[in-house]
Amino acid sequence: MAGHPQNEEGLTSSYADPQGEPFLLTRFAVPTRPATFLSRPRLTRHLDQALLTPLTMVNGAAGAGKTLLVADWVAGRDEPVAWLTAEGSGRSPGILWAYLLQALCVAGVPMPADIGCPADAHRVDRTLLARVAAHLSARSEPVIVVLDEYDRVTDPQIAEQLEFVVHHAGRGMRLVLVTRTEPLLPLHRYRAAGDMTEIRGAELAFTPEEAAVLLELHGLNLPMDAARALVRRTQGWAAGLRLCALAAQERPDAERYLKEFESDRTTVADFLLAEVLKRQPSETQDLLLRVSVLDRFCPDQVNALTGRTDAEATLVALHRDNAFVEHLGHSWYRLHPLFGEILRAHLRVRDPGLRPELHRRAAHWLRRPGPLEQTLGHGAAAGDWEFTAGALVDDLAIGQLFTGRRCDDLAELFSGMGPEAASPAADIVRAARDLARSDLDRGLAHLHRAESNLGQEEAGDQGAARLSCALLEALAARLAGSPDRAERAAAMAQHVRHEVPAGLLDSHPELTALLLSHVGSTRLWAGRFDDARAALTQAAGAPGGASTALPREDSLGRLALIDYLDGWLGRAERKAQEAIAATHRFGLPQPSGSGIGRLVQAAVAVDRNELNQAQALVDSVSASPGSMRDPVTEAGRAIATARLLLARGKPRAAVEAAEPAVRAEVASPWASGHTALMASAAHLAEGRPEAAARALHAVPDGQVACAVQAARARLAAGDPGAAISLLDTVRPEARAGPGVTVRAVLVRAQAADRAGDVATARRLLIQALREARRERLRRPFLEAGPWIRPLLCVAPLRGLAEGWLTPGAVPPGRTPGSPDRPAPVVEELSERERDVLRRLAEMMSTQEIADDLHVSVNTIKTHLKGVYRKLAVNRRTDAVRRARELRLL
Repeated sequence: MAGHPQNEEGLTSSYADPQGEPFLLTRFAVPTRPATFLSRPRLTRHLDQALLTPLTMVNGAAGAGKTLLVADWVAGRDEPVAWLTAEGSGRSPGILWAYLLQALCVAGVPMPADIGCPADAHRVDRTLLARVAAHLSARSEPVIVVLDEYDRVTDPQIAEQLEFVVHHAGRGMRLVLVTRTEPLLPLHRYRAAGDMTEIRGAELAFTPEEAAVLLELHGLNLPMDAARALVRRTQGWAAGLRLCALAAQERPDAERYLKEFESDRTTVADFLLAEVLKRQPSETQDLLLRVSVLDRFCPDQVNALTGRTDAEATLVALHRDNAFVEHLGHSWYRLHPLFGEILRAHLRVRDPGLRPELHRRAAHWLRRPGPLEQTLGHGAAAGDWEFTAGALVDDLAIGQLFTGRRCDDLAELFSGMGPEAASPAADIVRAARDLARSDLDRGLAHLHRAESNLGQEEAGDQGAARLSCALLEALAARLAGSPDRAERAAAMAQHVRHEVPAGLLDSHPELTALLLSHVGSTRLWAGRFDDARAALTQAAGAPGGASTALPREDSLGRLALIDYLDGWLGRAERKAQEAIAATHRFGLPQPSGSGIGRLVQAAVAVDRNELNQAQALVDSVSASPGSMRDPVTEAGRAIATARLLLARGKPRAAVEAAEPAVRAEVASPWASGHTALMASAAHLAEGRPEAAARALHAVPDGQVACAVQAARARLAAGDPGAAISLLDTVRPEARAGPGVTVRAVLVRAQAADRAGDVATARRLLIQALREARRERLRRPFLEAGPWIRPLLCVAPLRGLAEGWLTPGAVPPGRTPGSPDRPAPVVEELSERERDVLRRLAEMMSTQEIADDLHVSVNTIKTHLKGVYRKLAVNRRTDAVRRARELRLL
């Protein structure tokens, strides 16, 4: 037994452990905190609870800041603190207890001489432990015992002995374990009894605010966004933050370095490889390197990558030991992001040819139960393009290349597919990519090759591939302006739907929505408005949230165009606004889709003589990258642009802009009619009524707007009888909206005025003003000519025109030029915005609303700004009035 010299008080103090080796005094020293150490009060306050519970555990990964946190806490305590860093003593009970008794002595809490000290390195007498516990239990104040690096304690006997002493020492001892792993103690009992204080990895992680202060301590004054980005990448890992800060100090652009640093070439990598990876057995190291290619993994998947059968036990152990393997629940795990980066880099160096094979195994394993996104990602990383394209097509996900949040990511993923992939699925994907870029010739070449190869293969599970081909045929028909081809594609889709596995079509509503929007668009191009409206309405009502947002926006925009062409400006505007809201509420980039809704809004704005707004809308669509160029969209662009140029007094430019930029297989009656109408309007604006009439000779019958324009030309040529006969023939008042009928009524009014029938002219003008006022339709009156001005100056016409068409009195509660009826809300109000709005209606002040909703006044002000913006108002009273008009209250 080692010697026990007595001090003056008769208490013992040893100089050597049971093996006769002198105690290493550094193991009793509380670690020194560096100058750049950041004290974190939220954690030290939590540790204050350690004085109230027998056991405290600070459990986190290597470099999580556990030791320095506890060192910072004990530095502020008045109670005696016995600190022991376990190191090698954790393997022998006698060694550990000898060191622990010496730690108590160093802390000023020596044991009486009769307690003794372990004589055997491998065992401890139970009576010695009882004497220690009894002596501690008699203390009037507790002693704090900190066992640092407790994860090195591997002997189960030590855990049992510690539990015995902690239990019987009572209030005289508070044990704090600093560990990377779960200690071999009955923690469930301590937790159930409320006798345990815990700080784990999630709480140890630095917050962005703490990280910013830490960076300042290293002389780095960086924006909060940079701190947040670094915390996201390191997940608040203390050692990673400190190592990055030290490295950034040596860089001329610290902010850029912290944003872009290569994790595999830093001291962070050295730390993790030495402290985490190389501490593991070689088999576990191999497992960690292999799973680094996965974002998340489960035991079965890991076994598939490694060829092992024990992945579950290994993953549980790695997570329990805080080896930077995080448990996500339901047997799923992931690596710490920074650890994963470093392992992937290490794998590239150690075995560069293994990564593609690992990705291939992962892709094939995921093909059965896993998410398609991960399957495709691993298939692409493996360079197995036929498998990857086949997975996309077989899952009936070809529509995701056109719609939803992932379309750009999928296009980028398949951009690496080379010509060596020769399967039908690969050609289907190539066709989809080309058609999405409006490259009709290349897209059809790939599509026809895919269809030909599918026909040569044995019949099997080809339903998804054939339905995908039908979708692409419909898209090609839309781009080509070919209604017959679109109908054949629709028939083919209907025929092969029964070949698709049950439930698969329901899981991809975007495919049906896209097909209907393509078919509806070609019907619209052909002038079959009723048939087009049926298909587009069905597409606009498709379920699916974000996955169908783009085809719903596109279909609503085309329905708006039909309403506009029929003269129903208000209906067109509402559908156009609804179209934009369809993608806006899902956070898709704006402007999105084809932009047809914005073009309709621009055309409506021209008819209302809101030319700056119209120009801004046209420009926003022109600036939209990658929008699909199909005949309907280009015709919509031609309508908006030509009408805007004509309204700005540029008739020649309007004629040039009136022709759609995309050619089609068949002519569209309404697009051709609009081109002729613009030519006629340009001639009329330049004083050539005969030429204006001739420009409309070739327009197909049934073009009501063109007939009205022809009547204007006849009237301008001095033939009012012919003008009235034309109007009587088409009777636009019977089926068209104000955009057409107001112009027709103005022709009749002008003819009556020329004939000297002032009463009839006034009656017709009153009719026109009433119809136009509801829609704020101004252009027809501005285009009518000087004859109309004297009539608008007399009652009751003056009252009907004042405030919206001519200067004058403004209706109560309106601003000059404001709509007579409120425009629909483009964006839906959030639930909290509705809460605020209801309290506004109750005349509550901002402070009262904040108190009632238990939030700050600034938060309420933010919600109010959102309400005002969405309701297009500037004041509380206007917001309440508008909300009531829209039946939001």
